[in-house]
Amino acid sequence: MDVGAVLVLNQNYEPLNVCNVRRAMVLVLRGKAEVLETGRHVIHTATTTFPLPSVIRLVNLIRRPRPRIRLTRKEIFARDGWLCVYCGRATKDLTLDHVLPRHRGGAHTWENLVSACKPCNHRKAGRTPQEARMDMHAQPHMPRVSIYYAFYPYLGTQLEWRKFVPGYDGASAAG
Repeated sequence: MDVGAVLVLNQNYEPLNVCNVRRAMVLVLRGKAEVLETGRHVIHTATTTFPLPSVIRLVNLIRRPRPRIRLTRKEIFARDGWLCVYCGRATKDLTLDHVLPRHRGGAHTWENLVSACKPCNHRKAGRTPQEARMDMHAQPHMPRVSIYYAFYPYLGTQLEWRKFVPGYDGASAAG
């Protein structure tokens, strides 16, 4: 369990992000947030003991744009289900493959990157999938960000967060 993680809710109880305990305590002590749930751990001062917050809610409403997923190897592999898009094999030895190779003008974008096992990537080489006579099981695309994106890593262990993340069913935290 990550004792340092605190769920931050907007004034309307919408999950905003995850911060560390120190940041959460500063927000609470300055009157910018209130504690809704505490964890099992406490912090001791010379005169007082404070339960560590696990969920806080901001006093004022924060307007912010929807988050976007960064283009990283890990996110490409996650989008493709940790499988090779050419042969469908699950392997820990995945590589990135440019559908249209970079030396032929292919961009480093969501729509041109896929996960491939080393044998398939080597077989495709500097060709397009059509030229290499290889079928793709899924077309590359930019994934949509769900409300759970920032909270997936924590939902399995932070039980007190579950009631604040609408639609969480328990099984969705595994992905």
